[in-house]
Amino acid sequence: SGHVVLRTSWVYGRHGANFVRTIIRLALERDELRIVADQVGAPTWSCDLASWTATIVSRLLGPEPPPAATSGIFHLVAGGQTSWHGLAQAVVRLAPDLAHRRHVAVVPIASHEYPLPAKRPAFSVLDTSLVRHVFGIDPRHWEEALAQCLHRD
Repeated sequence: SGHVVLRTSWVYGRHGANFVRTIIRLALERDELRIVADQVGAPTWSCDLASWTATIVSRLLGPEPPPAATSGIFHLVAGGQTSWHGLAQAVVRLAPDLAHRRHVAVVPIASHEYPLPAKRPAFSVLDTSLVRHVFGIDPRHWEEALAQCLHRD
């Protein structure tokens, strides 16, 4: 029978190891952060991802499942896009934990200046038009979600 596979990327949350938490930790320790600026994606809050997933499951199991084909791979990420550098700048600007550290310099660098074991794509924004059409999910902008995540008690 049918299946739904959700593809996402650049996921962060208030707990666990992720980019946003790493930036907060580093910004508390350092006066300058050198962050890759030539890779672009859609930062996606884990709470939004969980909420959207619950919506999809409830629609699939509900009395009137979506009329369109509901089997396959669906992309599910926040709206908008930014670089790792742009995300780091937003974290430094928005995080309450960093209110006294707003002077931290977030310096853009190229990917080759921060080598990783696996090559990362320069553009990894996923097209959410299918999940919008089939399930009616309209992912909010990444920066709005980030602000809520950082200010949540």
